[in-house]
Amino acid sequence: MNLTDVCPNKARGKSRKRVGRGHAAGQGKTCGRGEKGQKHRDTIPPGFEGGRTPLYRQLPKLRGQTNRAHNIGIFRQEYSILNVEQLNRFRKGTTVTPEIALTSGAISKLNDGLKILGEGELKKALTVRAHAFSQSAREKIEQAGGQVEVIEA
Repeated sequence: MNLTDVCPNKARGKSRKRVGRGHAAGQGKTCGRGEKGQKHRDTIPPGFEGGRTPLYRQLPKLRGQTNRAHNIGIFRQEYSILNVEQLNRFRKGTTVTPEIALTSGAISKLNDGLKILGEGELKKALTVRAHAFSQSAREKIEQAGGQVEVIEA
């Protein structure tokens, strides 16, 4: 490194604009805010919409994450879904539980529980243990000679 390589730090950037220091400085009197008007006088609060009722006050029922607001609240249960058709991968007479369905790859993850839906046909007699069943899934499992057991959480 030589003395000729030394230069000012470019990352420092420009110095701030000094406003209100006279007409000759370029930003005197109105300090770059123009003449009169709302923006000239003071700051405008965030969310201000020119005097009309703001959007966050027009939609009171959407405020917060409650069970009332679009049913996205803390009491909603998110089930992992498994159709009756997918139960054909298990051997006849197997007891299918959420843990077995997870290890076999029938479901990718176990959320709040396992729900069996009635899409497709079941060709084997299985004992299925899950947290919830649709009415058609319950009928198809029992019609194939299997049993339905509800897991109480």
